[in-house]
Amino acid sequence: MLKKLLIIAVIITTLPFIVAIFVDKNYEVEREVVINQSKDDVFQYLKYLKNQDEFSKWAKIDPLMTKAFRGTDGTVGFVSAWQSDDDEVGTGEQEIIAIIEGERIDFELRFLKPFQSTSPAYMITESITDTSTKVKWGFSGHLDYPMNLMLVFIDFEQMIGDDLQTGLDNLKKLHEQQ
Repeated sequence: MLKKLLIIAVIITTLPFIVAIFVDKNYEVEREVVINQSKDDVFQYLKYLKNQDEFSKWAKIDPLMTKAFRGTDGTVGFVSAWQSDDDEVGTGEQEIIAIIEGERIDFELRFLKPFQSTSPAYMITESITDTSTKVKWGFSGHLDYPMNLMLVFIDFEQMIGDDLQTGLDNLKKLHEQQ
């Protein structure tokens, strides 16, 4: 009887690690919104990281968050760093790593607390008409084994996607009020 209990305990203990071997370690999230403003106006606003404070959900969670900046905003190499005691915001930095003028901005997000990770993100603008622009905001993430097992239980695509969509909806409202 004791031998059977020990075998069951070993199976229960090791099963999550075995399952995690087969779970994808990466996830991608993208959301979009159409803004009734010209592509040039929208892009010129988006390329400045400091402007994210006006529309990003994460920037609004902790009004006591401290921010620091390095470089020239709106150019490759600019870094926006933040520090918060709120675990939903944490501590980290975002760097502009590439700009295709009028089209796309690529960022690298480096999270330091409450956990460490580095994730790419981007914003893309596409002209629909002279006075309307589609904005796509995307994010990719990676969870190493065995933490990737969380992807089975937590819908990161929806969780992060909802936050991206909130930011895009805020951006739309902000631009269409002008």
